[in-house]
Amino acid sequence: MAIVKTTLSLTDLDRRWMDGMIASGEYVSNSEYIRNLIRRDKESRTETPAEIAYIRAKLIKSEQSGFTDLGRDEILAKSKAELRKNGVL
Repeated sequence: MAIVKTTLSLTDLDRRWMDGMIASGEYVSNSEYIRNLIRRDKESRTETPAEIAYIRAKLIKSEQSGFTDLGRDEILAKSKAELRKNGVL
């Protein structure tokens, strides 16, 4: 995979935060820190087919029951928590 250089603008506060993470030894470079953030963001936005099916079934069941005080985002968060608990996610 090719590495491409890019310019990144950060606030002073964000730059100090990133420098602190590197100084702590958790990361060895700015690039490693940013790539890790991108990987984590990708993972959090990508559901597996099993997750999608599970969440869809939960949403349909909730809609059909007509009995829930939870909103869409709350149902989604609860479903993901159950998937994690059951080792699916």
